[in-house]
Amino acid sequence: MLGIGGSLRAGSQSERALRIALAGAEEAGARTQAITGNDLAFPFYDSALVERTPEAERFIEAVRAADGLIIVSPGYHGALSGLIKNALDYIEDLRPDTRPYLEGRGVGLVAVAYGWQAAVTTLDQLRTIAHALRGWPTPLGGSVNSAEVKFDEAGGASDEKVVGTLRLIGQHVTEFARARQA
Repeated sequence: MLGIGGSLRAGSQSERALRIALAGAEEAGARTQAITGNDLAFPFYDSALVERTPEAERFIEAVRAADGLIIVSPGYHGALSGLIKNALDYIEDLRPDTRPYLEGRGVGLVAVAYGWQAAVTTLDQLRTIAHALRGWPTPLGGSVNSAEVKFDEAGGASDEKVVGTLRLIGQHVTEFARARQA
């Protein structure tokens, strides 16, 4: 299970939400890996370039190997962050694979924004992108209003319902991956 998310600020609210969702995947039996923050700071995606930075190569290989993904984006001005969008653009490099893009993989999606409007519109955009990449978004997605919910360094949040939802998203992606493998 690959987790993608966060912002350039280490320990951001969106990165903490990702860690909770990945903990849910681990509880369901998945092995997890997270690629966050500065590890997602790739050059702007250009399909014409054949050379990739080592960080971008590691990311592409991690996506290629993943049986499921959890993607968490901060919501900026009603949309997903450029950092996350650019990383998702790199999935285009999987187009010629036997399993192209996110084909047949469950994708858990979460948006964290300071306000409901940006959280909801960002989640909607993440769903659209996951569909375009042939992923299977879990029925349950997460919209988190960080004006009302604060994540802590210990892996929790001020609202236990949010923690439960994030863990459930991780569990759903794990269950989908197991069902696809069976």
